[in-house]
Parts: sequence; structure tokens; C-alpha cells
Amino acid sequence: MPRCADDDWADDETEWDGDDGDEFGAEDDDEPTVPCPHCGTEVHEDAQQCPHCERYISAEDAPPARKPWWIIIGAVVCLYVVARWIAG
Repeated sequence: MPRCADDDWADDETEWDGDDGDEFGAEDDDEPTVPCPHCGTEVHEDAQQCPHCERYISAEDAPPARKPWWIIIGAVVCLYVVARWIAG
């Protein structure tokens, strides 16, 4: 069987051992990481969400919270009372 030019990589002094020590692939060393405040996993500094726990890193990045149901019901009741008072 003829040898291919790609087979020469094994003859080099630097062979790939197949283990880069990272579960998700090699990361660039020049990108800064910070620990997630919720789970402690290292995430990129500019990430909005942690890929491990899927929580937002900061409150500014999180979507706005929904209003509690009792506030909405209270506003509707107040509007009803005012409308009944005006219609009187």
C-alpha cells in the first residue's frame, strides 16, 4: 500500500497524544475567563450566561423579571372601581 503525504506527521518529533486536557476542546489562552458567581465554572469574561448552569452572570444581562400576579390583579381591580365610580 502506498504511503500518503499525510502519513509523515507520525515521523515528526511532536506527535499528538490525543489528550488536550480539556473536556470541551482547547481554549485560547489569550481570552480571559472569570468564575461563574453561581456555580464556579470558568466562563469567558464577555459571556452573558454560564454554559454550565445557564444562569445569567450579572443582573444587567438578565431579562426583565415578570411582575407578580397580585400586582396585575390589583391594578385591574383598581381600574374597575374607578370606572364604576365614574359611571356611578
